[in-house]
Amino acid sequence: MKKNDQESTQTSDTQVNVSRRTFFKSAGATVLAAPAILTSKKSVAQVVAPPPSPPTTPWLEELPDAVDPLPQTDLLNSTLPPPQMAANTAVGECGRNNHQRWMDFFGNPVLQSGQADLYELKVRANYSHRFHPEYPDQLVWNYEGVGANDQPIHNPTFHARYGRPIIVRLHNELPQNHTGFGTPEISMHLHNLHTPSESDGFPGDYFSPHKSGPTLTAPGMYKDQFYPNIYAGYDEFPKGPGNPVGGDVREALGTLWYHDHTLDFTAANASRGMAGFYLIYDDLDSGNEHDPNPAALRLPSYPYDYPIAFQDKRFDSNGIQIFDQLDPEGTFGDKVVVNGKIEPVLKVARRKYRLRLLNAGPDRFYEFYLVNGANVVQRFTYIANDGNLLPAPLLNQTNVRLGVAERGDIVVDFSQYALGTELYLVNRLDQTTTRGPGAVVTPGTRVLKIVVNRDPSEPDVSRVPSVLRPIRRPTAAEIAAAPVRKWTFNRTRGLWTINSKLVNVSSAGAHIEKEGMEIWDIDNPNGGWSHPVHIHFEEGHILQRFRNGVAVAVPPHERGRKDVYVLGPNERIRLFMRFRDFPGKYVMHCHNMIHEDHAMMVRWDIVE
Repeated sequence: MKKNDQESTQTSDTQVNVSRRTFFKSAGATVLAAPAILTSKKSVAQVVAPPPSPPTTPWLEELPDAVDPLPQTDLLNSTLPPPQMAANTAVGECGRNNHQRWMDFFGNPVLQSGQADLYELKVRANYSHRFHPEYPDQLVWNYEGVGANDQPIHNPTFHARYGRPIIVRLHNELPQNHTGFGTPEISMHLHNLHTPSESDGFPGDYFSPHKSGPTLTAPGMYKDQFYPNIYAGYDEFPKGPGNPVGGDVREALGTLWYHDHTLDFTAANASRGMAGFYLIYDDLDSGNEHDPNPAALRLPSYPYDYPIAFQDKRFDSNGIQIFDQLDPEGTFGDKVVVNGKIEPVLKVARRKYRLRLLNAGPDRFYEFYLVNGANVVQRFTYIANDGNLLPAPLLNQTNVRLGVAERGDIVVDFSQYALGTELYLVNRLDQTTTRGPGAVVTPGTRVLKIVVNRDPSEPDVSRVPSVLRPIRRPTAAEIAAAPVRKWTFNRTRGLWTINSKLVNVSSAGAHIEKEGMEIWDIDNPNGGWSHPVHIHFEEGHILQRFRNGVAVAVPPHERGRKDVYVLGPNERIRLFMRFRDFPGKYVMHCHNMIHEDHAMMVRWDIVE
């Protein structure tokens, strides 16, 4: 694409050209509450939706047969100094806090050879992305890594392993004169690794070469993110001969993802295209179906371990993405983008696959079914929710329901189908506004076509054992002793609030002692919207669910550990939470990114 075409594309995608942060700063708190730009207290939408996106012909593009892992980068012999404990502001790193427990892991203020796996990402504008062959090339923002033959990989997938720390050097190379939705500052959140707060992607830790958030001390061109890849409970279950990683092996995660978390602009920046997968393995979920270790689960593995991200987007009459970042009702997407493409095709071999399904937002909910060409529902095995393996697989399942940021891992055995069989992943959850979903309707919308087009090149030795990962449930004594903390997600004077307050990233709404345990009672007392509530850093256990004040059963897929808790209209949940290992600042927020950006978030701190 020529330079003048790039500039034209960059400016033509503008629906709102005003920076929310600048606007709110200059206008002040009185404007924030002004009913002229916000909806009333009533749960009735008062915004006019834009016209529907232009129609598209389905199944014109293919996804790759496999999603390759990101290769490592040599950060010890680059033009910048090696990663270190303290922020290297002298050479352009932003003013972050010191990496916690760095010396425990590395024993030297500067990283030495062989101590960690090293990666590099550059956040860049790409002016030639095409969501569909019938839409034009257009601007997206991606995390960009370098793959084989020095070719760029957009939003690459990390393959990590417990016990092996990772350093990701994150560069901000976005155009600082950007107009249109989104802001050229970044703060990358790895959802939901047990990560110290300075690398958590705290919303106030955003940076660019010229700006820094209120919780950083200086802007910068890059930031070194430190992911220790330890199990939660590192202090309770110390590293030793019988525990080489450190922490509670029952706390292992599997399917994680990373996305931008810049204050006020999470929805806009993530919708611009800043989201990718981070898969982490250990001796149990080893990522190797040929693993000789008798303890290994031997689930389907690469290239048959396939991550799939879904995002809802809206396009103008020219096929250019639009997004209104000022409106607290947001812009509801009517096109579902699957790994960056609208209505793509995935060709699979006749064998078992592990499909990792992610709702990457910003606001649509999904209920996925796998159907054949005649819309007959097919069955599969549900093995993980929110990145956590369930204690036992759920067999003969027909659907996966995902709020924003929820994940569901399923195993589909395609060996039962003849060559040439065509299947479809369909969304049957009706939704017309950003406030939340409606009823399940059939036949639903087909978002992904799956074609069984080949026999496997080798015998399928993968399996799904009857027991997956043990779970540590809170004891009756722990539950009885835990203090209860109440959080109410509400609409206050036309604004999204928690406990009737807007977010203040410079002040904590709760201080919790390290190694403490609490019950969090989170409540949505309104009937007009749904809130997928995300708590950073720690997973929780759902103790009870209530709807309209009446206790209801916790669904089987929610009986493991979770990090996103969907509060439907007039719903309330009681969670048991532990707070361990790394003090510092974290947040809880509605992961409907539009609600989050319009202040439905609270900072909470772990203190020593």
